[in-house]
Amino acid sequence: MREIEARRKGRPRDRAQRNAWPAAFAVVIAQIVAPAIAASGEASGAAHSAVTASGASALTIDPGEIRNWYNDPFFALSSAPGACPQPLGPRMTKAEADDDAHYRVERGTTCWLAHKCTKPNSYLYDADIAAAIREKFKGAASLDGTSVWITVQRRFVYAEGCAPAAFDRAALERGLAAIPDVEQVFVRLRADPHARPPYKTLPPAR
Repeated sequence: MREIEARRKGRPRDRAQRNAWPAAFAVVIAQIVAPAIAASGEASGAAHSAVTASGASALTIDPGEIRNWYNDPFFALSSAPGACPQPLGPRMTKAEADDDAHYRVERGTTCWLAHKCTKPNSYLYDADIAAAIREKFKGAASLDGTSVWITVQRRFVYAEGCAPAAFDRAALERGLAAIPDVEQVFVRLRADPHARPPYKTLPPAR
């Protein structure tokens, strides 16, 4: 009888342990999706403020508007004179952002569920990684003559832009990879000003 009673008492704890990660998963969903929801809410609020006294309908978000809905770190690391197509970076349409929400949660929690991250999702590392990159490469002479934009998403760093053929791309990749918590680095730089950029760019203005 004691053994049976002990098993009965142990079941709630086992069940609680099994249900622990879904609860944390729900927190992660809120943390990742919140920026997009907030951005949408801000746009909606601005739209309502634009309603005229005659009772005209509230403005809606332009479905074709390109924005950084999730506020992923995106900034210019260097800017040389001359034309260099600006990367698309983390910018997308609202429809694309909504479609990407589920995958961001899934991708962001992978390392945490595998016990490879101390934070509940990979995207929570990005702001600190971006700040460390800015600090490390501030005024770096090695970037002279380049126009490089940095995007940080779930500990992945993308360096995109233009650089002379003689530029040491491998050194830039090593420098970025040495930043704490960076998981992967992708360097996509165009040397030929007439060649197609090796990265996505902003669509032409309509």
